[in-house]
Amino acid sequence: METPTRIILVSLLFLLFIQSMAIDGSYNVVVLGAKGDGLTDSTKSFLSAWAAACGFPKPATIYVPKGIYLVKQAQFVGPCKSDAITFKIDGTIVAPSDYKANGNASFWLQFWKVDGVSIFGGLLDGQGTGLWDCKASGKICPIGTTTLGFTNSNNIAITGLTSLNSQLFHLAFNGCNNVKLQEVNISAAGNSHNTDGIHVQFSSSVAILNSNICTGDDCVSIGPGTTNLRIENVFCGPGHGISIGSLGKVLQEEGVVNVTVKNVTFRDTQNGARIKSWGRPSKGFVKDVLFQHATMINVQNPIIIDQNYCPSNIDCPGQVSGVKITDITYQDIHGTSATEVAVKFDCSKMNPCSGIIVQDVNLTYKNQPAKSTCTNAAGTVIGLIEPTMCL
Repeated sequence: METPTRIILVSLLFLLFIQSMAIDGSYNVVVLGAKGDGLTDSTKSFLSAWAAACGFPKPATIYVPKGIYLVKQAQFVGPCKSDAITFKIDGTIVAPSDYKANGNASFWLQFWKVDGVSIFGGLLDGQGTGLWDCKASGKICPIGTTTLGFTNSNNIAITGLTSLNSQLFHLAFNGCNNVKLQEVNISAAGNSHNTDGIHVQFSSSVAILNSNICTGDDCVSIGPGTTNLRIENVFCGPGHGISIGSLGKVLQEEGVVNVTVKNVTFRDTQNGARIKSWGRPSKGFVKDVLFQHATMINVQNPIIIDQNYCPSNIDCPGQVSGVKITDITYQDIHGTSATEVAVKFDCSKMNPCSGIIVQDVNLTYKNQPAKSTCTNAAGTVIGLIEPTMCL
């Protein structure tokens, strides 16, 4: 049996070997033992590459060549000596096909307390279809794992990444600052459960640009504590639209401030521009939101504020939402509604929606003018409007 001293010595020698291979800070996962055959567990090789790059005092690069790499649940933990680590991915990283393999882990691939991580290219295959089938059958199933998560991290850039068939959320950002995603492609079946494309909460200065999101839940879900979020030039569908919320799950909840959603196309989605909160006491709020230049194609609820949110009417709290919603602008929203009511403002009796601006909206239902409904909502109508606005 190897002694602890010998194990430590071997580990140190291995780390020195890795560093000697990469004087310039470049680490190839294949050189470190990864196999691109889609069958061999390459988790240790990826973690070894991360340990070396994280410990390098200058900018570092982790390279994933072409091939299919099986990686089990992995955490890439900082802080690091390097404040600029780049993942250049030419291959596919695939999760275990057994949906139980990652156990109760919340994330398949998680970055925690990192600064300056960039990801270029690559495909992440969460192999979530087995878990979806389990949930659809009514069996007792694991909750599932989010494909890629960043927690308490700053200065993150993701470009050209594809996420396929996540078990749960595809990408999630919690407690992050200065994040830029562009040319991201996300794909899951329209009937897959809780496969949100991108989830943001307790984060600031996040930009989601020039991306395609096709999924079974929200294309983008925006949780409490989100500030200065920009979503621009995004295609959404199928899915549940771009949603602020659900909010009001707890009494003490941070607000959502300064969100811009611009030049987005929604096709065959459940919702378009949505704000939702539970009907229960809360000190949360939503303020300064702009939905601008959006195209709706056969969308069930193109514009909706729902402060009585309760999916499937199960375990509804049956109270009044304490979330305060103010200063929401809808500008140049046009296209077709899949239902007769294209605009619905169902706001809180205790905290009515105020400062809503509806400008140049044109939404039709079966080639006829659609309808709008308002409850506890006040605002201003500007320009040419269809349907006739109830504000």
